[in-house]
Amino acid sequence: MPSAVVSSQGAFSALRFGRFAVMGLVAVLILIAGVWASWGSAQHVILTKGRESGTVKVTRCGADACSGPYAPISAGSRPRGSVVIEKNAAVREGQTYTVVVKPGSDDVVRSGPAGVLYAWVPLGGALLLASVVVAGGLRRTRAAWVMAGSGIALLTAAFVTI
Repeated sequence: MPSAVVSSQGAFSALRFGRFAVMGLVAVLILIAGVWASWGSAQHVILTKGRESGTVKVTRCGADACSGPYAPISAGSRPRGSVVIEKNAAVREGQTYTVVVKPGSDDVVRSGPAGVLYAWVPLGGALLLASVVVAGGLRRTRAAWVMAGSGIALLTAAFVTI
């Protein structure tokens, strides 16, 4: 009979380790997806050395994008008759925004504190989602609270600056 108890405890330990490994992997994948989604815009806003920067006055907005003339600020940047900026809650027709031009295109992303924080919004959402996985699947409530607090702080800061 003692051998049955030992094997039962071994199976329980293996299941616990399996749950820990799978939930850890899910949390890491969620965070990687958040960074990946954010990096598409964030790289242009954060790594500005050698990139064209200027202002755009939004004159037209469609369903997905807005456009307007681009006036350069940085040396080596050339004026453009029309550039395209993603339409979101932070872009309004008639307003002027500081932007960075994506290399090899006429697409621009907002720069400055508002642009940096807005670029990292997907990571803020991923932090909130991963905190639920960490709390429920890994039973690490302190780490989950830190992750959730970081996500809420990032989303709130982005909302306030925009």
